[in-house]
Amino acid sequence: MKAVVMTGANQPWEVQEVPTPTVEPGQVLVKVHASGMCFTDVWATTGYGGDIYPQTPGHEVVGEVVEVGAGVHTRQVGDRVGTTWVQSACGRCDYCRENRPLTGQTAMNCPGARTTGFSTQGGHAEYIAITAGGTVLLPDGLAYEDAAPMMCAGYTTWSGLRDASPQPHEKVAVVGIGGLGHVALQLAKASGFETIAITHSPDKHELAAQLGADHVVANGEALRDLGGTDVLLITTNAFDAAEEAMTGLRPDGRVVLSGLDFTRPFSISSEGVPFHMMRQQVIGSTHGGQHYLAEVLDLAAKGKVKPITETFPLDRATDAYDRLSSGKMRFRGVLTPHA
Repeated sequence: MKAVVMTGANQPWEVQEVPTPTVEPGQVLVKVHASGMCFTDVWATTGYGGDIYPQTPGHEVVGEVVEVGAGVHTRQVGDRVGTTWVQSACGRCDYCRENRPLTGQTAMNCPGARTTGFSTQGGHAEYIAITAGGTVLLPDGLAYEDAAPMMCAGYTTWSGLRDASPQPHEKVAVVGIGGLGHVALQLAKASGFETIAITHSPDKHELAAQLGADHVVANGEALRDLGGTDVLLITTNAFDAAEEAMTGLRPDGRVVLSGLDFTRPFSISSEGVPFHMMRQQVIGSTHGGQHYLAEVLDLAAKGKVKPITETFPLDRATDAYDRLSSGKMRFRGVLTPHA
């Protein structure tokens, strides 16, 4: 089969002919119809995921089951399924013995977690072998190209929104209107909240309003002048913009960190009224469990959220990577190996 291969840190992607994976007991073989591109693919390519090379990236994977391994009873040939970053855990370490659900946190705390595109082959390929328990059934009628970004971009932002537990009277602000942020805006609006977009890019103001933003501002000062927000959902890796946006966080407000920046920590300013005196909280959020994933897939199937995508055949994966890494992708890249 054809697959994207990361050959080393900071090396260009290559599309190679590699062996089609063999299905082991407890796994399913999936014909990949769409595989979303996350900026984590860039982090992995530049070495922040460790020395995992050679490896095929991609953890927003959807497709059709074409073979079922021994012992699998929950999936059958023909099922439309998807998988995310974490497929399974070891089940025996201290973390797993606490019987926590399969979430993004699992990958950070379980040393034996099977992680798509990191410890095992990712989805930027024609086929992928997946732990059956790490798959979810896709709703009928949801196109593969729309489903793929839900496996991380939708899953991440919906988990962040749910973890913040906004109340009916509260406002939600989204920092960064990119691959995650443009989905987060739609989700917040679909949930009935007054929604604010925070972006430094003037060319995104009109689009943010079309996606559901009741207000669009450029920074935290403008957010404060608008009355502030109760939830600040950080969907960008530009932590300087995220920290500045806290100027507009109201008392008892919650900052939800869903973006990643491996180059610097997130910090809280000591200027003005101290953070703890405002009873504010910082919430770290990642994939929060398959019940959240099921919820966001249902919203996508109902048309409440629709990702804006650029699609590429597998042979153009290097072009797609260049657009992603340079920040030119609007807004989610999707590889379609069997288009």
